[in-house]
Amino acid sequence: MLTDQHFPVNRFAFCPACGAESFVQYDQKALLCRHCNLLLYFNSSAAVAAIITNAEGEVLFTIRRRNPAVGLLDLPGGFVDPGETAEEALVREIQEELGLEVIGCNYLRSFANTYHYREVLYHTTDLVFCCTVKSFEGIKADDDVSGYVFRDPKGIDPHEIGLASIQAAIRSYIDLIKTM
Repeated sequence: MLTDQHFPVNRFAFCPACGAESFVQYDQKALLCRHCNLLLYFNSSAAVAAIITNAEGEVLFTIRRRNPAVGLLDLPGGFVDPGETAEEALVREIQEELGLEVIGCNYLRSFANTYHYREVLYHTTDLVFCCTVKSFEGIKADDDVSGYVFRDPKGIDPHEIGLASIQAAIRSYIDLIKTM
């Protein structure tokens, strides 16, 4: 894991505790400062995504405004901010990106993912929820979203979806609705 040249651990030279330029790789997810013995861990970042459907059973997909995967399909969502629960992040992200009010959400499952942004590789744990919104009235693309579209999830080519974790989430959702 840490051998990838884009993983953030390979970009750190100075210890944030003592300022010394004395990091050595400790294990697969940490650096050790030889000066003050700080173990600096690099853990997965939490992110959320929402599967929201309309009355016809079509899934609401967003269109990515920025890299990675600019112009490709995604689900509404984003990173969990410090001090925020996954559910709070979901409500905030859906409001920011689409102007919609979440009235319910149920956990579907999580997916490990990597996220390349500005030449840095971030590891994420993407928590996917099935959500309901108050209404679709006033929906608008904003923030990290350049547009949105409702699509039958069974008719989506996985290559239209920009992130591997979201492709996997849609496959899981399709498996779920087959059992209903």
